[in-house]
Amino acid sequence: MNKSLIILYISLFSVQLFAQEDTTAVNSNNLLDELTQNDSTTVKLLPDHIIPTQRLMWGPRGIMRNFNAFELSPQSRELELKIRRTMFVSHQIVGFCTLGAMVAQGIVGSKLYNGDAGIKNLHEGLATGINIGYSLTAFEALFAPPKMINDYKGYSSIKVHKYLAIVHLTGMIATNILAGMVEDNPSLKPYHRAAAFTTFGSLAAAMIIIKF
Repeated sequence: MNKSLIILYISLFSVQLFAQEDTTAVNSNNLLDELTQNDSTTVKLLPDHIIPTQRLMWGPRGIMRNFNAFELSPQSRELELKIRRTMFVSHQIVGFCTLGAMVAQGIVGSKLYNGDAGIKNLHEGLATGINIGYSLTAFEALFAPPKMINDYKGYSSIKVHKYLAIVHLTGMIATNILAGMVEDNPSLKPYHRAAAFTTFGSLAAAMIIIKF
């Protein structure tokens, strides 16, 4: 198992766990109204809380602020919100594609567990595709430009989506770790399967709750 992939997922888990801003939902069609309907001399350009990945890229001294097009201003923030909306649309599309690949992997994995060794390469190929899709989905959520306003207190589907993200990210870490151990220790197969199903279930719930 690729250790760098495990390190990547653990890093993503840390960001999700300590994130103080929700970054996993697509804003409404009125996303830009927060800028266009307010006086640019008084509007607050960044929310109070920005997760570390967003601060790295889009904070007041973030990497993107070194480019003229993204100097912190109402005009640049309007562009950033358009980028954010595009990234979250892609986030949803890639997320559902990853779910589809997980369904296929579940079918292939069951056959492999039942002794069909001829599909091992297919199983490994699907695993690679799932890891790529999942990583891209997480990247788009964590590195998108921040929204304009602070989170509201209380229950919201976005917050549930965030908590489910911690569950399926934990499941992805466990699934990948156990995948590298199963061949030498077949007794771990039930745990590998349980981690995979937990990952799929929590990711499906996270995608559905934010979509519907």
